[in-house]
Amino acid sequence: MLIERKVGDWDVTTNARPEQIIHLFKRVIPTGVAHGTVTVLYRRRKVEVTTFRGDLGYTDGRHPDQVVFLDSLKEDLKRRDFTVNAMAYDIEARCLIDPYGGQLDLQKKIIRAVGKPIERYNEDGLRPLRAVRFASVLNFEIDRQTFSAIPKSLDVFRKVALERVKDELMKILADVNAARGVELLRSSGLLAEILPELLPTVGFEQNQFHRYDVYDHSIKSLEHARGDGVLKLAVLLHDIGKPISAEGPREQRTFYGHEKVSAKLAEKIMRRLKFSNTERNRVCSLISAHMFHYESGWTDGAVRRLIRRIGPKLLKNLWEIRRADAWGRGIGVRDSLANLRTLRERVEKVMQADAALKITDLAISGTEVMKILGCKAGPPVGLALEALLERVLDEPDLNSPNALKKILKTLSF
Repeated sequence: MLIERKVGDWDVTTNARPEQIIHLFKRVIPTGVAHGTVTVLYRRRKVEVTTFRGDLGYTDGRHPDQVVFLDSLKEDLKRRDFTVNAMAYDIEARCLIDPYGGQLDLQKKIIRAVGKPIERYNEDGLRPLRAVRFASVLNFEIDRQTFSAIPKSLDVFRKVALERVKDELMKILADVNAARGVELLRSSGLLAEILPELLPTVGFEQNQFHRYDVYDHSIKSLEHARGDGVLKLAVLLHDIGKPISAEGPREQRTFYGHEKVSAKLAEKIMRRLKFSNTERNRVCSLISAHMFHYESGWTDGAVRRLIRRIGPKLLKNLWEIRRADAWGRGIGVRDSLANLRTLRERVEKVMQADAALKITDLAISGTEVMKILGCKAGPPVGLALEALLERVLDEPDLNSPNALKKILKTLSF
């Protein structure tokens, strides 16, 4: 409310014990009674109600070893992570309770730990990453002591489940300040823990076609990227394989095949961070396909092959990566963007022609291929369909049953 952002949900805290809360309301779910939390079902809403509590010991760096119920709201707020999150609103007195200066820090745009930062971080290893996320999303600064304690808390951070790390990372990347968030991760030491594969790109110079080193190019590209967190992850990682692929003297370096290396590294990263198969395939496909140089001499067949390689559904994402990539180069931006616009227009024109772009678009099925070839299902059928599609990509008019059957009879395997 204080920074006029949309409220996602309301949590209630009280001196009532869990058993009292259960007795007071008709419909409740005992979601975490041992930790003092009961979910109250009220007018089609779910409200988490938690008893004032204190936590004793954090062996696993995430959950308290023991919970002690308290009668003091101030003591309850004392265990919160940052001052801006250590405030409560008294709905009866209609006043804000702010014992640790959260309002002042909001005004100053500062993320500051409640009490000693290292103690707060040791209680929950995810908090250092949350500090970066809050500072990035809110465009705040991190208090000096709160920031300097992050490197000292990395042992506890390493205990955090990777799924939770991924969730925080994606919240950072999904925001408009994603590039600043990644820079905060790097300067705090968290990037080395989350995305160590990015570190070799720092200071790795490119060639005369780039103004920035590989890392700064990725950050500049991320600054200009528009889309969800998964797309922005692809932008951040699209050149991660360049240090491995580099050949030649520094001023004339080439990076042949770096997109394939980058895609493999991205897949490794995303598997480690527990991304879904759909998210992983999307990022790796985009990174693999982001390197192409369009020229006016491209045939319609070449354009169709590009569409087929990336798939019509991911084309908008591919254009976005190329647009961000062009801005990130810092040299020849206007020419690159103009070239991209021309290609997009060409692709739209080709797609409007409704030509076959994948095997399922062919006017002949695998079953018919088996009949003509006199074979059972297996590799030859797939090879035959691929060969037919290659012909149709160049000559769309051949996509008719009779024409394809004639071509099929001329093929040999």
